[in-house]
Amino acid sequence: MGDLSFDGVGNVALLHAEHYDVVHVRSIWVKAAEHGDNQMLRDYMNSCVLKARKGVVMVSPFISPQEKQVMQVLIKEQHPFILLADNGFRDYYKPSDALFDACAAGRVLILSPWTYVAGKRQISRADCVNLNNMAELFCQIMGTD
Repeated sequence: MGDLSFDGVGNVALLHAEHYDVVHVRSIWVKAAEHGDNQMLRDYMNSCVLKARKGVVMVSPFISPQEKQVMQVLIKEQHPFILLADNGFRDYYKPSDALFDACAAGRVLILSPWTYVAGKRQISRADCVNLNNMAELFCQIMGTD
């Protein structure tokens, strides 16, 4: 993708899907929801699931709790998606739990632009911003719905 290269685990055929869209919950929606106005946040999260139900491959690092909720629905409903990981893959890497099952079933591709760092435990804000930008760029280059 552009000048970036990625390591990946999962179904590379997802790179040939017809339509992609990003899952990126905006902080303004989360703040509004914290103050009792959760309509925009709920509408956005629902729209992501509705797009997936129509065959759009959703792309995201799935960082925020709300994005993780969307990912859990995608897994539960067995929709394909691309997860951008914040760390590379160690030798013999395999995803855990439901993500492993979805990956093994061919519904998930996990990509990382970085090499594996054994001591990395926390994702930085800069990493989050970079991953969200990569998801947006991926959808622009590959074609959004």
